[in-house]
Amino acid sequence: MTTLTTREVFQAGTDAFNAHDIDAFAELLADDVVFDAPGMPRDSGRAACAAFYRGWIEAFPDARVEVDAVHEPGDGVVIEEGRFVGTHAGPLTTPAGAIPATGRSVEVPYVHVLHFREGKHAFLGLTFDRLLMLEQLGLAG
Repeated sequence: MTTLTTREVFQAGTDAFNAHDIDAFAELLADDVVFDAPGMPRDSGRAACAAFYRGWIEAFPDARVEVDAVHEPGDGVVIEEGRFVGTHAGPLTTPAGAIPATGRSVEVPYVHVLHFREGKHAFLGLTFDRLLMLEQLGLAG
């Protein structure tokens, strides 16, 4: 069995998300993957991580990420700079409850810090401006 390089796993994950293929995305996650995102409690496990990313696709059925830059400082770490783009057409689940669809489009810059181990995502640390996203959804001003 051939282990993918860090860059190959990164690209496969991005491609799977943009294709809305969460099953393929989940195959790239370590069983004990840890993920962290604004407004959400840090969590772990392949199923929970896949569900988190699936939630974005359900809330934004045309969701895609546009990667602007990829930095590889070494030791299985990738830092991704990009923009999340989509139209809010379904409920967005948050710890405070679901945000009903607004029909509005968003383009939100983000930074994703990814750690890889043995050809799998071991950590996904997402950072983005939640207020900017809420403003674009018409929910904050």
